[in-house]
Amino acid sequence: MVAEKYIHFDWAVKRMLRDKANFGVLEGLLTVLLEEKITIAEILESESNQDSYDDKFNRVDIKARNSKDEIIIVEVQLSREVYFLERILYGVSKAICEHVSLGSDYDKVKKVYSVNILYFDMGTGKDYLYHGKTEFKGVFADDVLKISRKQQNTFRKWPAGSVFPEYYLIRVNQFNELAKTPIEEWMEYIKNGVIKDDTQVPGLQEAREKLKYISMTAEERLAYERHLDNIRIQNDVINTAKNDGLAEGREEGRAEGREEGRAEGRAEGREEGRAETNMKNARGMKAKGMSVEDIAEITGLSIEEIEKL
Repeated sequence: MVAEKYIHFDWAVKRMLRDKANFGVLEGLLTVLLEEKITIAEILESESNQDSYDDKFNRVDIKARNSKDEIIIVEVQLSREVYFLERILYGVSKAICEHVSLGSDYDKVKKVYSVNILYFDMGTGKDYLYHGKTEFKGVFADDVLKISRKQQNTFRKWPAGSVFPEYYLIRVNQFNELAKTPIEEWMEYIKNGVIKDDTQVPGLQEAREKLKYISMTAEERLAYERHLDNIRIQNDVINTAKNDGLAEGREEGRAEGREEGRAEGRAEGREEGRAETNMKNARGMKAKGMSVEDIAEITGLSIEEIEKL
């Protein structure tokens, strides 16, 4: 029996999961990830609808409001970006400000969850899932600041740091486990497009019905296959640039004969190699008639940079 082929998550989240009929898939992932039942009330306008030409693009894929009136940002990132952490901080801050009207009380500030699914190697940690949140810890007593019972009716959020955003970094390439738990089954789908026939995991049951490759039209399949080819090309280009940069950096470091020279040479070689190859790759994609938006999504370059090529 031929295994069922499912649409990869990175494509689905950008093209299909904004449809209310498919909310169950995304709700399942968020329920497993946040360890509480998540119901999406609506999909909100993302930051692509910026206030002015000079405003920053956040490239948020999905911004949703859940049943508790909290905001959840879901972003799939295919290519590395130097200031990625700064960018997700900006995105969360902008989301908070967008939903507080001028003159409103601060109790209108929304809790924001930032879920970032990364298809590139970021950092050096061993885990595939990282969670960041704000805690106020005693410098000397090492305790966590909590809200008193009298203050709970006023502040409504406790411990004291619970009003602040929470961040999830899912490092897809780092996952190499046998899928046994719900989050591992989700990772198996996110990385490899594999869903167990007998899965009971929230969202994956819906995905088995909604995200079948065979259900796509001929036009959708063509666009999807082109998308997968572009990702393979991009990964090859990035790996080549990385290896070339490392080699160049080592050579410069050896020539200078100092540890400082080696470290600086490797860093500069990697960065210059990635930047040059990204530009070269973008020129090739543009020459083949790919849209500026697709090129920006794949290479991480800005639309303005691509239009100048």
